[in-house]
Amino acid sequence: MTDLLRTRPATTPAMLAVFDDDATVAHALAFEGALARAQATEGVISEELALAIVDACITTAINTAELAEESALAGTLAIPLVARLRAALSGDARKAVHKGATSQDIADTVLMMQTRAATELVLTDLDRIADALGRLALRHADTPAVGRTLLQDALPVAFGLRIAHWMIGIADAAQRLRRDVEDHARIQLGGAAGTRAGLDGAGPAIASHMANELGLAVSEPWHARRIGIAAIGTSLAIAIGAIGKMARDVALLSQNAVGEAREPVVTGRGGSSAMAHKRNPTSCQIALSAALRAPGLAATLLVGLPQEEERGLGGWQAEGPVLADLFLLAAGAAEAMASVAEGLEIDDDAIARNLRDANIGTDIGESATIVAALVSNLQG
Repeated sequence: MTDLLRTRPATTPAMLAVFDDDATVAHALAFEGALARAQATEGVISEELALAIVDACITTAINTAELAEESALAGTLAIPLVARLRAALSGDARKAVHKGATSQDIADTVLMMQTRAATELVLTDLDRIADALGRLALRHADTPAVGRTLLQDALPVAFGLRIAHWMIGIADAAQRLRRDVEDHARIQLGGAAGTRAGLDGAGPAIASHMANELGLAVSEPWHARRIGIAAIGTSLAIAIGAIGKMARDVALLSQNAVGEAREPVVTGRGGSSAMAHKRNPTSCQIALSAALRAPGLAATLLVGLPQEEERGLGGWQAEGPVLADLFLLAAGAAEAMASVAEGLEIDDDAIARNLRDANIGTDIGESATIVAALVSNLQG
């Protein structure tokens, strides 16, 4: 059973792959392998035991459907996964699997590994959008257009000024996301109650080895402090909202009665099942749908901040699916609007006609100077 008919229209194949079952299991096994190697390096377990555990992580066949059923009963992926590794081993190696770690260590570390990969995908498309909009903004920095406030004709603005504001909003959101992931996508290794008991005093060194191997930042245990995940999630929601701002404006500008800008023609996109004459702003639809869903998802992460003592009940367990959904939405919105930014059709005749009909003059004030400054800030 899959749910691609529900998920694929809102996201990208690459982002779906980041969070699919096979990727999740692979990251969890990578955690156990890295844990064993790090413990051997620090003398907590022997090299022989570590090699046996790593081999089990590589060779143990995992049926994800069966694992999912067992995880539903256990309340966590780690319990049935570790049980499979132990079943594949014997003697001291069986006892050494997962030594000093706990279920939340796996869950949080896997989520942060996926966060790193997912962020790279989102940032690539956010950068595409900002770069394309920067070029368009400069090209139309002196093009007088109708400015609109409260959805009514106001004073003239440069058409490029509107674009420059889309650009800088998205670029600022990208920078915030980049910073929050860099600061908070960290290794989690705390053990049963966050004390690193059972690691023979080598916890910091083991965590450091694991972080380097798994591509994460080094950290002390953060199991009861969920600020990092909330920060990443809210940054994603802000990025989705910034993309939504652009999408909302493009959709308004593409109305038949306005006609100043349109999405590029893409085969199979933007048609109507009932009206052949329509050219719908479907990419904007993807972004705006994401922008409607994102705030509620981000709010769930904020609600989860008051975790109970050393490990919360229900709060951190809600975070993984929510953060994954935010990344899926961000990827779909960013890819859709990157294509729009790179191929946006701007109708200079319609812009001039609407301005003439509005009878508000052509004084765009310091629009061109503001555009230049905003683009310069982006390039700087």
